[in-house]
Amino acid sequence: MSSSRLHLIVQPDDGTAPVLDFIRQAQKSLLIKQFTFTQPEVMQAVVERKNAGVAVRVMLNPKRSGGDRANDATFEFFQNEGVTIQWASPKFYVTHEKSIVVDGRAALIATFNLCEKYFTLTRDYGVIVEDPVKVAQVMEGFEADWAHREDWKPSPDSGLLWSNSNSREAMSRFIDSAKHTLEIQHPKFVDATILDRIAEAAHRGVTVRVLCGGKHGISDWDILDTFSSLRLMRRSGVKVHKQKNLRLHAKLLIADHGHAIVGSMNIDRSAFDLRRELGARVQDPKVVARLLEVFERDWDSSHRYDAPDPLDPSLHHETDFPHDADLVHE
Repeated sequence: MSSSRLHLIVQPDDGTAPVLDFIRQAQKSLLIKQFTFTQPEVMQAVVERKNAGVAVRVMLNPKRSGGDRANDATFEFFQNEGVTIQWASPKFYVTHEKSIVVDGRAALIATFNLCEKYFTLTRDYGVIVEDPVKVAQVMEGFEADWAHREDWKPSPDSGLLWSNSNSREAMSRFIDSAKHTLEIQHPKFVDATILDRIAEAAHRGVTVRVLCGGKHGISDWDILDTFSSLRLMRRSGVKVHKQKNLRLHAKLLIADHGHAIVGSMNIDRSAFDLRRELGARVQDPKVVARLLEVFERDWDSSHRYDAPDPLDPSLHHETDFPHDADLVHE
């Protein structure tokens, strides 16, 4: 693992190795908060740290927005292994955050869940931050949610994006800051404020490229907004492509090739207002350069996408990837 203050993980390029390496570095404490956690090798690595005397706590989302429960078997496994575990705070409709903190010194903030498909089939990212201010705030968020506190408000100047606190405003200001270029790799577009910001960026002369996932993983409920937003963006001069080489699960924005946002929140009203989400603003030149390199590679293998009429279901059939009922974007 690099000793730099920021380390990037790209999925599925990097696989489980950097996540396992990060977990195995824990000598004193290990805090894990996850939307979905089912990958056996990663689960076993957590148990190994607990057995080595590390103070491990795991917090899992109890059920998805559709009501299905993906973490029950994992919860039972960790209980049987003596790992301290509990369900995420009921304050939030869903806890969609994907974070791991090691020894209070480094935090992984990711777009991927700890499940096999996100290490093998989907485009995703994660950043390991060592900035003491950011790490301390991720820990504060963990403790607040562990205690089911209603009153915790993150400091707005840490460079982190939190839902349901500052995430919409922080993402809006990030988009507003773009002067020349704006790259967006997101599967879902269900928020009028962010749509307005993207359109305004194109209007003021910013070259805006959106890499979306088409219909893949979009619920029937969200197709109307997502397809309409993609159509409106194209009319505003935004270049819209559809990811073709991998299923798109990433949530990435890059402004002027120098700043990026990586996090768990989709561009979605619920993600900003109802769910626990976590993202980070990234400025490390090497990390941003690699993010841009991956985006360009995905863009080069993608195709122009003209979103169909959202009110005509007969036009919505897409065959790029097999249907995956277990991958519906929250």
